[in-house]
Amino acid sequence: MASAQEESDRPESGRSESGEPASGIPESGISESGEPASGIPESGISESGISETEEPESAGAESGRSGAEGSGAGKAVPGRPEVRELTPRRLNAARGLGDRVFRYQLTAAGIAVLAVMAGVGLFLLLRAGQALRARGFAFLTTPEWQPDVHNFGIAAVMTGTILIALVAVTVSVPLAVGTALFITDVAPPKLRRTLVSMVDLMAAVPSVVYGLWGLFFFQQHVIGLSRWLSTWFGWIPLFKVDGAQPGEPLATDSVYTASTFIAGIVVALMVAPIQCSVMREVFSQAPAGEREGAYALGATRWGMIRSVVLPYGKGGIIGGTMLGLGRALGETIAVYMIISPVFTIQLHILQTGSNSVSSLIALHYGDASTFGMSALMAAGLALFLLTLAVNFTASSVVARSRSGAQSEA
Repeated sequence: MASAQEESDRPESGRSESGEPASGIPESGISESGEPASGIPESGISESGISETEEPESAGAESGRSGAEGSGAGKAVPGRPEVRELTPRRLNAARGLGDRVFRYQLTAAGIAVLAVMAGVGLFLLLRAGQALRARGFAFLTTPEWQPDVHNFGIAAVMTGTILIALVAVTVSVPLAVGTALFITDVAPPKLRRTLVSMVDLMAAVPSVVYGLWGLFFFQQHVIGLSRWLSTWFGWIPLFKVDGAQPGEPLATDSVYTASTFIAGIVVALMVAPIQCSVMREVFSQAPAGEREGAYALGATRWGMIRSVVLPYGKGGIIGGTMLGLGRALGETIAVYMIISPVFTIQLHILQTGSNSVSSLIALHYGDASTFGMSALMAAGLALFLLTLAVNFTASSVVARSRSGAQSEA
């Protein structure tokens, strides 16, 4: 009975009859100043944020996690023994059979491409050895092509090849960039799919079709442009036409036909779909967040394209341009059908008469002698080395200006 009476007289919840905490212990372990009483943290939590009663369990959990995620059990942080620093896990993912086979296939494919390219160059070099030994350095500086009397060189045909390719790239690059931007950023989705299909189909049209179209249809419609350029810009040596009579309305138009300019435009229409396809793929991958950010900052559509899409697609523009240039340098049938072959260094692109290495080979391959065939192989070797130089230069430029590396948005 005495103990029961004492229990009933004891203040409830550690409080005295006056309402103050019994034995001078602050309520919830907190003194009147707000500090934990007797060094006991509030709610029984230590400074490290881990309950004293839960420390063994937490330490075990940390140790278990470090064993699962790290390479070891982890090490204690100095001054805080209850916290362990996790060490990064070492990834030792073993490659499966499929990964190894795929890697070997890619390696073999890359080696095969290099081997084929080296084999082509070696074949041309061996077959061209006789002609190169006969002419030496004069092979690069002689414009005539008379291999039977050992008077031949590629000065004229290489000049025509480069001029036709430059005209083609000058015309095709703006056309390809504009078409790619229209498809990716302006055209509605339904029209976009139709345009993509049309561009891809244009890239698959045979070159002989472009040659026939340029010879029988396009040439007669572009002579007026050639005459206008010669009349107003004839003071520029590139646009000068010998024998032209700008002030004579009855003057013949034959001085403007079969020119480097006409052949270059036809080749430009051939390479533009290829360039457009490359640029379109790169432009379509421009980050949507940066596009929306440019619009959110008040940019117009052209402002967004100029600040986001074009900087992102710089590598694609360069790569597509160089790809088209390589195609233009080696174009054969369309150029052969349009130009009038001359073996002089022709720098007037509007004037009739031009030539190229590929059309030279196509023209003389059938009736060439043994030495003449060696001379043609030497011309082909020069074109092969020029194409390699263009492609390697493009690769180095693209590697230094990767798409997406810079953006103003």
